[in-house]
Amino acid sequence: MKNIFCYQTFRLIRLTKPPGRHLHKHHQLWTPLTLTDFEAIHRCERSLPKNFNFAADVLEQWSQKEKTGERPVNPALWWVNDKGDEVKWSFRELSSLSRKAANVLTKPCGLQRGDRVALILPRVPEWWLLNVACIRTGIVFMPGTIQLTAKDILYRLRVSRAKCIVASDEVAPAVESIALECPDLKTKLLVSSQTRNGWLSFQELFQLASEEHSCVETGSEEPMAIYFTSGTTGSPKMAQHSQSSLSIGSTLCGRYWLDLKSSDIIWNVSDTGWIKAAIGSVFSSWLYGACVFVHQMVQFDTDTFLDTLTTYPITTLCSPPTAYRMLVQKDLKRYKFKSLRRCMTGGEPLNPEVLEQWRAQTGLELYEGYGQTEVGVICANQKGQEIKPGSMGKRMLPYDVQIIDENGNVLPPGKEGEIALRLKSTRPFCFFSEYVDNPEKTAATVRGEFYVTGDRGVMDSDGYFWFVGRADDVIISSGYRIGPFEVESALIEHPAVAESAVVSSPDRIRGEVEFVQELPKTVTGKIKRHVLRDQEWGRT
Repeated sequence: MKNIFCYQTFRLIRLTKPPGRHLHKHHQLWTPLTLTDFEAIHRCERSLPKNFNFAADVLEQWSQKEKTGERPVNPALWWVNDKGDEVKWSFRELSSLSRKAANVLTKPCGLQRGDRVALILPRVPEWWLLNVACIRTGIVFMPGTIQLTAKDILYRLRVSRAKCIVASDEVAPAVESIALECPDLKTKLLVSSQTRNGWLSFQELFQLASEEHSCVETGSEEPMAIYFTSGTTGSPKMAQHSQSSLSIGSTLCGRYWLDLKSSDIIWNVSDTGWIKAAIGSVFSSWLYGACVFVHQMVQFDTDTFLDTLTTYPITTLCSPPTAYRMLVQKDLKRYKFKSLRRCMTGGEPLNPEVLEQWRAQTGLELYEGYGQTEVGVICANQKGQEIKPGSMGKRMLPYDVQIIDENGNVLPPGKEGEIALRLKSTRPFCFFSEYVDNPEKTAATVRGEFYVTGDRGVMDSDGYFWFVGRADDVIISSGYRIGPFEVESALIEHPAVAESAVVSSPDRIRGEVEFVQELPKTVTGKIKRHVLRDQEWGRT
């Protein structure tokens, strides 16, 4: 990555028209949408524009404001690692660099609008750059964690018919082992300081790429991203989001849960394969003009984590409960977090005792949020609301969240049922579009007038929601969703295993861990999977 680190000269591009491309209803002028407009759209108080592109309609706006002096030239992205490397990009620099990256994708890689590209990278600056480049070009990106195995990658490439994969050194060997089994895969793009046979080098192509690039005028409901989400049975489903669902659909999360301002520096500790990385480290943050901070640690280390919070002026922290469980075991009163003002958590259940310990040692509250890949943030302990320990908080606008029974009837406060979102006359724009090529699974998410989350919970008389458990047997470990079927399928490939059963076991730090029971070939008959759950575990 040194080539990108050293890229310091940025030639600004004169736009042929202002980057906001929406016609003002009173004047025949192109005027940009504002943050107030986005909030009104998210509240369903204003209709969704026909066209929207996050790169053009948000990031270019901040770039222009830096150019005209309407905002200080603060970092849009601030990245560090354990080796002392550091990257700071302003919005003007991000704009210029993303144009070059867009040209890499569309020219040497040969990708076109609507093509799908698998993006399997760790927390490196190029992940953010290529996200924006895909949005600029209308290319559909499919994030994945570097923990994916060769079998996982093979499935994703084949079912999505991806034409390109962008990967790092960590997963390149796995990609090479299955590439010939992917007939649609045309290009392998390596993000590394090293070169590799059969791969295009992003660093080399990036240095040669032009900064001249015209952003595609994408439709608001045009596909933008696909996330693979695990279920109880079968392989992961492809949840597709539009150009507006994740972007404009993250506006109110940024205001009420993350409580962001343009002066904030947010550190969202989320794997790049999670949708939480997109919501907290791209869309919500940059909608409000905040700085996204990233510390790429080889592995999670509490001392390094706490040193980072004391060394850098981080104002906003979002991390899985697993991290907080580990942090509260330290003597936190020894550390002075001079800038930290707001802490959030999500992705798995937060133990009430962890919240109390964090508050007692730091003087800061922990604001828990709850959401899903398909619909974003559903509930949260929001700005100005009382926190009830153990609760996920109240509903997030614009959702009408209810607890329903198996027939779709709304249950009264205190009664356990399924957490569901009431559907209006039309499907909310901030929902996922569909499970690609799987209309049956898409239709199965609707029960009467509700979208069902697959999670069970209780709502109290004050409108606070409490998580009970999954309605299926998906395992949640350190924020990762693990489908038992996927693990069992891998186990059964071993010649010594006749059948296997995978269940969860409570874990004090990670929430759940897999408990595997393998049966030798002498054992016959079917085994019914059953997951042992404590009511505190299992959240999406």
